[in-house]
Amino acid sequence: ARCQCKLAPRERRNCGYPGISAGDCRKAGCCFNASVPGVPWCFAPKPKRVRKVCPNDSYARINCGFPGITAKECERKGCCFRAHPAGVPWCFYHRIVEE
Repeated sequence: ARCQCKLAPRERRNCGYPGISAGDCRKAGCCFNASVPGVPWCFAPKPKRVRKVCPNDSYARINCGFPGITAKECERKGCCFRAHPAGVPWCFYHRIVEE
C-alpha cells in the first residue's frame, strides 16, 4: 500500500541493489523513491498494521474448542467465545484484519 512507503529518508532500510530499476524494486515487494540522493532508493516498506477481531458471521467461524468448552477455557486458549447461535462453533479463532 502507498502509505507503507511514506518513510523519512533516514528511516529507509535498503531493499535492492545498486542500479535497481523502479519496476524490479516494486516486483520484489519494496518501495522506490529516487528523489533523495545518498539514501536507499529501493527500500523496505513499513510493516502492515493488523489487529485481531472476532468474526461477526457465525458461519465463518473456525472451531477452536470442543463441545462444552466454557468461555473462560476458550479465552485462555486465545480464542473468541459467543454462545449463540446453535449449530456453529461457540469457541472460534480470531480473524486478522489489516488497518
